[in-house]
Amino acid sequence: MMKTILQLQKVNWRWVFARTALAALLILTMGLGAFAQSTIRGKVSDEAGIGLPGVNILIKGTTTGTTSDANGSYSIQVPADGGARILVFSFIGYQTVEQTIDGRTTIDVSLTTDVTALSEIVVIGYGEQRKEAVTGSVASISGDMMRDIPSTNISQALQGRLPGVEFSQTSSQPGAAMQIRIRGSRSLTASNDPLIVLDGIPFVGSITDINPNDIKSIDVLKDASATAIYGSRGANGVILVTTNKGQKGQKARVSYNSFYGAKKVFAKYPLMSGPDMVKLRELNVPYKTYGQDEAQDVDTDWQDLLYRTATITSHDVGISNGTENGNYNFGIGYLLDQAVIPTQQYSRYTLRGTVDQGIGEHFRFGFTTNSNYNITTGTQVNVGGLLRMNPVANPFNPDGSWKRTVRTAIDEPWVYSKEIVENLKDEWLSETRGFASYNSLYGEVKLPWVQGLKYRFNLGLDYRQSNGGSYTGQGITSTNPNTVSVASVSNSHTYHWLAENVVSYDRTFAQKHMINAVALFSTEQNKFNRSRVVARDIPADHFQFYNLGQAAGEITMAPGEQWYEVWGLMSWMGRAMYSYNDRYMITATLRSDGSSRLAEGNKWYTYPAVSVGWNISEEPFMQSIAPINLLKLRVGYGQTSNQAVNPYATLGRLDTRPYNFSSTYSTGYLVSQLPNPNLGWEFSKTTNLGLDFTLLNNRLSGTIEYYVTNTENLLLSKGLPPTSGVSSVTENVGRTQNKGIEVSLSGTILDNNGWTLDAGLNFYANRNELISLASGLERNEGNWWFVGHPIDVIFDYERIGLWQEGDPHRNILEPGANTLGMIKVKYTGSYNPDGTPTRAIDAQDRQIMSMLPDFQGGFNTRLAYKGFDLSTVGVFKRGGILNSTLYGGGGYLNLLNGRNGNVDVDYWTPDNTGAKYPNPESVRSGDNLKYANTMGYFDASFLKIRTITLGYDFKQLKDRNINLRVYFTAQNPFVMFSPYHKESGMDPETNSFGNENAAVNLSDNLRRVLTLGTNTPSTRNYILGVNFSF
Repeated sequence: MMKTILQLQKVNWRWVFARTALAALLILTMGLGAFAQSTIRGKVSDEAGIGLPGVNILIKGTTTGTTSDANGSYSIQVPADGGARILVFSFIGYQTVEQTIDGRTTIDVSLTTDVTALSEIVVIGYGEQRKEAVTGSVASISGDMMRDIPSTNISQALQGRLPGVEFSQTSSQPGAAMQIRIRGSRSLTASNDPLIVLDGIPFVGSITDINPNDIKSIDVLKDASATAIYGSRGANGVILVTTNKGQKGQKARVSYNSFYGAKKVFAKYPLMSGPDMVKLRELNVPYKTYGQDEAQDVDTDWQDLLYRTATITSHDVGISNGTENGNYNFGIGYLLDQAVIPTQQYSRYTLRGTVDQGIGEHFRFGFTTNSNYNITTGTQVNVGGLLRMNPVANPFNPDGSWKRTVRTAIDEPWVYSKEIVENLKDEWLSETRGFASYNSLYGEVKLPWVQGLKYRFNLGLDYRQSNGGSYTGQGITSTNPNTVSVASVSNSHTYHWLAENVVSYDRTFAQKHMINAVALFSTEQNKFNRSRVVARDIPADHFQFYNLGQAAGEITMAPGEQWYEVWGLMSWMGRAMYSYNDRYMITATLRSDGSSRLAEGNKWYTYPAVSVGWNISEEPFMQSIAPINLLKLRVGYGQTSNQAVNPYATLGRLDTRPYNFSSTYSTGYLVSQLPNPNLGWEFSKTTNLGLDFTLLNNRLSGTIEYYVTNTENLLLSKGLPPTSGVSSVTENVGRTQNKGIEVSLSGTILDNNGWTLDAGLNFYANRNELISLASGLERNEGNWWFVGHPIDVIFDYERIGLWQEGDPHRNILEPGANTLGMIKVKYTGSYNPDGTPTRAIDAQDRQIMSMLPDFQGGFNTRLAYKGFDLSTVGVFKRGGILNSTLYGGGGYLNLLNGRNGNVDVDYWTPDNTGAKYPNPESVRSGDNLKYANTMGYFDASFLKIRTITLGYDFKQLKDRNINLRVYFTAQNPFVMFSPYHKESGMDPETNSFGNENAAVNLSDNLRRVLTLGTNTPSTRNYILGVNFSF
């Protein structure tokens, strides 16, 4: 060790340090040379020399870039490596410019307006078109406009925004989907739902699965010349949903959108108070007695005991980026939407991603994924049970605790309250968990030997599942504590794949002749199965519905609740579009579909469509008319079909039936469906005439359209003789017609001194008519179908008032009845020479009453000044009929069958003969109030302010490439001009079609009626939100 130290002492350390320092200096110099950069500065301006803020400046072939500031100035660090560097300047609405640096340190650029880029781009299916060149009927809305309205699903954001497209609630429970109709209903027995296409792939899920914050645009194809490209899938219209993607030349950008709000009941159901109920029972003789828990001095508001203040929460985070040759966009989202009913809520988690990447000049590939996981709870709690509660019943024990049931004079109803429902937990619950994943991949090749020719392969892979369970513990919701517990489990699975081969050609010749052609061959398959199991007498509440095998009672799997089906579709399609100088345009489409649902000989059918456009404003004789910027006439004709049949409808079917042979039972088979190889497609032929215009230097734009759609070969049941063993067979025999007019206007009303006011209005009227039925029948009263009348009608008596003392012919029209103060309906029969009716009122006097509104539509406004903006969105309807089960036979004077509550109405008494509702004293027994349903028919007119939003945009942050907007929104603040709202205070849209949780069971025909039942009440929502990106 000592020897080593002595040797080190002899080293010339000054020499070592000098050479080490020299080596370090050489290395540092080399590093500085390798990493030396130069700064390029400059200004980007428009054609008038005004600086453009937010212009993207990118070093070509890299991800290094910057953006111009508020004055258009920029600076960027460029490696000084001697290479030939190029700066790319890009900005929406302007032509992209490339500048070679060539040693320069100052580069000023002037960008030229790109007329094509400024034109609105419309997605038309397997391609895009400038709006000016579209010849079919297409309605569009951008994702930015939708985000002005905080919403939990796309349908809510679209209500009232698209002419000819009607969105109707089927339930006001959170997470419920809406019914969508494009230009009315065509089919009587098949689905009238439109096809939804997500990022180019037909969508098998619910529109509620799509996060509104993920939307870039929505385009709705309405006429056959536009939808024919989708063949048998597009008979009811097509909704094209395009999600967000990264933008070319965009730096990595992060966005965060969020809102939070409180939800209050829009209005309580108008029920009688305790004193009012006492008065009614005194008049209604059979119900004067009181039960153990009833007292005349009690006044219980059962709705106040159940409803809560609910909340709604939404968070979405996204990141996107783009280069010259590729882009990506990824995001996650979370939504929690509570109802005012305890335990009812809907939560959704979403994941999305898109990648689009080019390799060289001729090849691109990419993928899109949209997945969601959702949970719906609390559907076991409904207002129907609550509204049966008697306001003179006391829900509390003497010590202040809650009763489980209250004893009335009629029965012992279950007590509904927020505390009881929430404390039941494991004893009473319902839950549905859903997962869906919609995925598409594509590869695209530009064929170099022909300019404009491309081949693209699309593959769609979708999966959707739903798993539901419910559990009701022993004695829950029942007056009998010995009632056994019941649990059920249900599940469904959907598997869908689609493969498309697309060849397209897009070329412009001599700057005047634009040609676009698309050829397609596709094949797809859909597989679906569902099942449900019910078990009784579960041994312990904590088992809930997770261990049905432990049930001590019966476990059943009803055959009607088990289902499996597979269907496939093969198609080819060709479309050609030609435009001459943006003046004359023509589009021709031919598609042929082959469906596995149909039998040999009927599987294939071919659909033609053609549309033409004439841009009148491009004619020389229009150039001197300065106020007209665009005037385009469109005419289109096309045919589509609906593959409406069940996948196995053409085959024979056997069902099992037990038979008693003396003391033993045997199971055999019987024919329940005859083979029917002649079943075919339902066809729709549409003629469309449209006029597009923009006026006053593009400040006002609009569209007027008229259409006629004839649907033939409707699938209807035809009766068979009893000797056939089968009651009926389905045939293609019916016909319907829809025709209507649509008008939409939008424009800038004010643009002065920093103030801007934009407004939009649309309204439309659709008339449908049933042209023919099976076997030449003129009417089918069981289904409320009548030739020469609309599809959607009410077939019932028409109430014209109440019978009063001294009314003529009362004893003739209603003989043998105590009718004073009771419902008076219209008599349609003949009269004797002395003016007396020839008969009493009977079934012949039922009327056919159309439910169709005269017209409906929506409007929107936006006022902005110095970063502030105030916007409104509203919807309206004029005419039509709605059916309220609250006011019909299930709501007034229905005091038996567990109905202890009563709707609060102005009823007839000898001292109040001008009342609207009948005399309660005239009903002596049972619930047989004659013509009771007629009390529930209301004029469906209304005008509703759907949202009012006040926002502020922090524009001063844009210089730092930060976007920040905060807003406050009131949803459903006002309803006007609604007879039903005036009568009840309720929302005239709640529970619009169908009858979920209504108080009475409606027949199938009434399910087509605008029905306001006793569903979860709608709410007024007050929301704070933020949109932030950097």
